[in-house]
Amino acid sequence: MSRTFTLSEAQELLPVLETLLRRAQVQGSLCATIEVELENLRQQIAISGGMHVDVAKAARRRAERDKALQETKDALAEIESIGVQVKDLEKGLLDFPCLLEGKTVLLCWKQGETEIAFWHSAEEGFAGRKPLDHRFHGTQDERPN
Repeated sequence: MSRTFTLSEAQELLPVLETLLRRAQVQGSLCATIEVELENLRQQIAISGGMHVDVAKAARRRAERDKALQETKDALAEIESIGVQVKDLEKGLLDFPCLLEGKTVLLCWKQGETEIAFWHSAEEGFAGRKPLDHRFHGTQDERPN
């Protein structure tokens, strides 16, 4: 069984998760930007039947793209190693598996929200988000030893 979180545990992780999420988003965006540049260069070469290319500059940009891609993957892997699911990197959607009445549900947080305030079943996904209710507060936060 994968890790589950109480509401308070998930809430405490938000600052570090938001930092990792932002890093993945910034590096992912940089990677995409460089990939577009390199694709444009490839198209220019193909259209012109060959052209003078600053090989060193192109190699540098490829290395920057590869580094940004690796940093994106590393940040996402770190989030997932904590036990949190990244549902949408661009929107900043994270799900935290949580036990509710003996069943695993997902606490749902979207970047920009100040706290975790929604949940949904695994089947419903983001579209089925519901506000947290009394069942998520109180005794379920106290884990048995």
